[in-house]
Amino acid sequence: MKLMGVDLAWHSEKNPSAAAIGQLDQGVLSLEALEPALFGIADVMAFIANEPSLTGIAIDAPLIIENQTGQRECEKQLSREYGSRKASCHTSNTTLYPDASSVVLSMALQELGFGHLTDSQWQIECYPHPAMIECFELPERLLYKKGDVATRKSGQIALASLIAQLASSKVLALQVPEPFSYILSESYIESLSGQALKSNEDALDAIFCLYIAGLYQIKAQGMTYGCHKQGYIWVPQISCISWSPSLKKCL
Repeated sequence: MKLMGVDLAWHSEKNPSAAAIGQLDQGVLSLEALEPALFGIADVMAFIANEPSLTGIAIDAPLIIENQTGQRECEKQLSREYGSRKASCHTSNTTLYPDASSVVLSMALQELGFGHLTDSQWQIECYPHPAMIECFELPERLLYKKGDVATRKSGQIALASLIAQLASSKVLALQVPEPFSYILSESYIESLSGQALKSNEDALDAIFCLYIAGLYQIKAQGMTYGCHKQGYIWVPQISCISWSPSLKKCL
């Protein structure tokens, strides 16, 4: 079956979103397509439309926003759980985002039959930071999104190494074929700067969102913070790799 992971930009009309498509077959999730530069919901929906047999989508963005101010209850719950590990949530409300593109996308998906947290054709909201903490048994959030260029490169290299380790996961193996392997390459990441570095970050996020989709589809242990009426975030609660001395040294 086909699954998708989407790293949706907060302001998707101005900033690029990334999406990854994968095939799940007999406990192996294989990356088949990757688009790191989708602009606007129309582009995202067009990318989705090219996959008519799609079963599920994991999206890193607030899909349901009902509160006028403050944080959603799911954001509060998750932040209480992961705040000490530097993985608190951003704030989502209708004052900050009166016409949130993520909500527009979610509603469009619902019209296509993608229900929230269902067992058949589904969509889920995910949040990569706490998911990475759980899947990779990390003490705290990986620092690959903020800071100076050297810090971001180092963080991307660490994340890429962890994603590469998923190839031998006993929970759900992730195959990244040769045409996409450069995204995980240390030398490639070291060569990047400016928008190219940001684009690779988005690609890594989309691939990991795809992996979250795979975990949800195989019914891996997970926690749903919040609810489908007021907003929720699904976080896997399972270790997916075996740590080796070489991997620890890399991180």
